[in-house]
Amino acid sequence: MRGRGGGAPMIGITVLTGADGYVGHKIAADLLEHTDDRLVLVVRASGKDELAAKRARLERLLGPVLDRRTTIVPADLREADPLADLDTKGVTAVVHAAAVIRFNVERDLAQRTNVDGTARVCEFASRCPDLGRLAVISTLYAAGKHQGRIAEAPLGDAGFVNHYEWSKWAAEQHALAACADLPLSVLRLPTIIADDLSGTVSQYNAFHNTVKLFFYGLLSVVPGAKDTPVSVVTGSFVAAAITALLDPCKPGGVFNVCPEHKNNATVGELVDTAYTVLERDEGFRRRRILRPLYCDPESFKDLVETAEVLRKGPVKESLDSVASFGEQLFLSKEFATDALYAVWPEPVIEDPLALVESTVSHLVATRWGRNSQI
Repeated sequence: MRGRGGGAPMIGITVLTGADGYVGHKIAADLLEHTDDRLVLVVRASGKDELAAKRARLERLLGPVLDRRTTIVPADLREADPLADLDTKGVTAVVHAAAVIRFNVERDLAQRTNVDGTARVCEFASRCPDLGRLAVISTLYAAGKHQGRIAEAPLGDAGFVNHYEWSKWAAEQHALAACADLPLSVLRLPTIIADDLSGTVSQYNAFHNTVKLFFYGLLSVVPGAKDTPVSVVTGSFVAAAITALLDPCKPGGVFNVCPEHKNNATVGELVDTAYTVLERDEGFRRRRILRPLYCDPESFKDLVETAEVLRKGPVKESLDSVASFGEQLFLSKEFATDALYAVWPEPVIEDPLALVESTVSHLVATRWGRNSQI
């Protein structure tokens, strides 16, 4: 088994927070396959039963290698010094993937988990004498309301669409300030819509929920401009990129971990591709659902205000689901990737429209996971 640099094997200890989350377990699987490191998998568990359940889940996800090369450690990053019991000697990498990732997360929870949790992981990393890399997993959404070219560099405060975006930006700010003397990398991830190019989905997010609303005729408008570029990728893309960026022989810094701008699709292209797939379904055709209209920012704001006064019901739920992120689809961004591809010279290349087609096909065939036989 090769080391991170692709040469002679190298063995270290990688501490991975949020190891039972979607991105976390993808990182763990890739590290187990492509490095010889031992992994300390940090999970949040309130007691023995929850810890046992999370261990069982990781065993299913990672296989028998889990027992040979990993240690599972419970810790709540919202508490003071949650990693105090971990031995820092021999720790060569710390990967911080734990986070609340809901667009509609409350500010207090976002502060305690995403911002304060990051600060505690940074403090732990500062105590590791053999550290070769500290990787803080962030998101492209940390750019908030910035428009135009987004550099692979610290970002100023341009305002944010939701508390999630703000919290990830604030976490970046803390890490960059507090860990300036550490081998730090900030990795901004795009929207993950499938596990791999087959379109298989094992974790659902705003993309999948929005397509579901379209499928059942509960959303007749698209908040956003048709020509706004959107970066959608697979979990495989993200895991491969992160593993490459963890190589201690490569430079750290801030990385926009996404396809080159020329390889992104627009909102209009994604919606058209999704509807082409939906229209193959007999039930969808029978409902005679029309393709959605695009609304302008003012109309979208009116829709959000309407959702706030409506009583509970499918219309309110559909509007609520897009209200927390829809404004971003009006804010055109071009994410720089020069630094990323300088250290990842053989990247995973994915066709975004083919990925959307396979993903929406999977969603329709499984009815968003309800039909487990597919």
